[in-house]
Amino acid sequence: MDAFAVATDALFADQNIAVDAIWRAGGAGPGTAVRVVTRRPDQVIGFGDSRAVLPTLLINVRRSEVAEPASGDTVEFGGDLFEVIAAPVIDSVRLVWTCEGASPA
Repeated sequence: MDAFAVATDALFADQNIAVDAIWRAGGAGPGTAVRVVTRRPDQVIGFGDSRAVLPTLLINVRRSEVAEPASGDTVEFGGDLFEVIAAPVIDSVRLVWTCEGASPA
């Protein structure tokens, strides 16, 4: 295991950074217990001469826990359910997936 993997595991183990979650491939089944790190940055969208600020939810999950996340997967944590709504992106060292999430309609 290299230094990046050790550091990533330490971050996901930290109770102040990551939370326990249930990941369901395709949004079905009993799911798999994972640790996730969430971020909620605002996204600025331009409409002609106007701008709108929209809230977003980014969910980071280790590749060692979810090998191939996909749009339509769901993740549940803190009593809330979120659906992956876009193609996940892997980091440059291929350890962590970033998934955009939203509350299912």
